Amino acid sequence: MNRFEGKVVIITGAGNGMGKAAAHRFASEGAIVVLADLYQDALDKVHSELNSSKTLSVKTDVSNEAEVKNLIEQTIKNFNKIDILINNAGVHIPGTILDGSIQDWEKISSVNINGAIYCSKYALPHLIESKGCIVNNASVSGLGADWGAAYYCVSKGAIVNLTRVLALDFGLQGVRVNSVCPSLVKTNMTNSWPDDIRNKFNERIPLGRAAEPEEVAAVMSFLASDDASFVNGVNLPVDGGVTASDGQPKIVA
Repeated sequence: MNRFEGKVVIITGAGNGMGKAAAHRFASEGAIVVLADLYQDALDKVHSELNSSKTLSVKTDVSNEAEVKNLIEQTIKNFNKIDILINNAGVHIPGTILDGSIQDWEKISSVNINGAIYCSKYALPHLIESKGCIVNNASVSGLGADWGAAYYCVSKGAIVNLTRVLALDFGLQGVRVNSVCPSLVKTNMTNSWPDDIRNKFNERIPLGRAAEPEEVAAVMSFLASDDASFVNGVNLPVDGGVTASDGQPKIVA
């Protein structure tokens, strides 16, 4: 399919994991891909894997407003428009509200919340012009809480409601806004977890396994496509069935 031929998509956190998978997915469907990430080496690697004539890399700290403005400006300078924004960049620091430091909160909120707000704010005038869309990477941790991840859950809850309010405020101007809400995904971080922790997750996932990054990227591409033209304000679980449960334990074989 070439659902995104001629479309310009910005992907934050594009250097690894779900962002990298999204970059490959959108490129495979014809998009012009703008890669944004904090780490230049990761950006360069992903860029080298894609069609260089249809790819731009912009080293960006999404928690820095000036760097986000530069990302948008460089995209417009090179391609004259923005059709799709994928707010994917995020960080996770575990801990209860007593365990976590104020510095932990500032880090998580500046990347996970401020980053999505800055990118959305400065991309939206161009998305209104192109009748484009935003796809946020929220989390099942924004739909319900986890033990020992207070700041992360708060930040993802903010993204869930940011998705809703942007959908309300800009739908009449032709901009759709949705989010994916993954559970456990195979990334560099989760692949390094001890087996017993990953096994506990797998016990709670009805499909019995973590998602591949490409499976989340596939849903991002659906939400960004014309196939989802009447989908707006949705926080879509991509969780193998985790949120189908009411939380009670499995008591049958």
